[in-house]
Amino acid sequence: MALRHSGSPRPAPKKFRVQKLPGKVLVSIFWDRDDILLIDYLPKGQTINAEYYSSLVVQLKDTLKEKRRGKVSKGALFLHDNAPAHRALATHKKLAYLGFQCLDHLPYSPDLAPSDYHLFPGLKKKFKVRNFSSDVEVIAEAETWLDEQPSDFFFERLAKDLAKAKKCTELRGECVE
Repeated sequence: MALRHSGSPRPAPKKFRVQKLPGKVLVSIFWDRDDILLIDYLPKGQTINAEYYSSLVVQLKDTLKEKRRGKVSKGALFLHDNAPAHRALATHKKLAYLGFQCLDHLPYSPDLAPSDYHLFPGLKKKFKVRNFSSDVEVIAEAETWLDEQPSDFFFERLAKDLAKAKKCTELRGECVE
């Protein structure tokens, strides 16, 4: 806004060139000590609720049977954060039905969220200076980055998290450095 006399002519309004950018892509990534098990990209206009998340868990069980044939005979330990869809009763019933044993994620323990502190920072760093023209391009780049990770990338993080979880349990939920 500029100060001007009431009789002075109005300047022509400035027009800005609007360029449509790709929106955010919400991704759910399920991984174990060896590699990525399942990647799901949330469709536009949809939210993750207990029903949607439960369907992902069923897909994960099928993927485990396929990728880890013979290795998962007694079930699996399952760690996820405290998001509402993860805490829902329907989700816990589905996990129990499928034979997953759910590990407690202590409230206020964000340092025990492996994806937030291991997986996503490297991915964000890779995307920091890039401009993408479509969501498809973002997805392709993310999958390329995940495929490029060394074989010990996932195992190393889970080993560190196990040590942190033990320490956190010993400290009765206090913050772990």
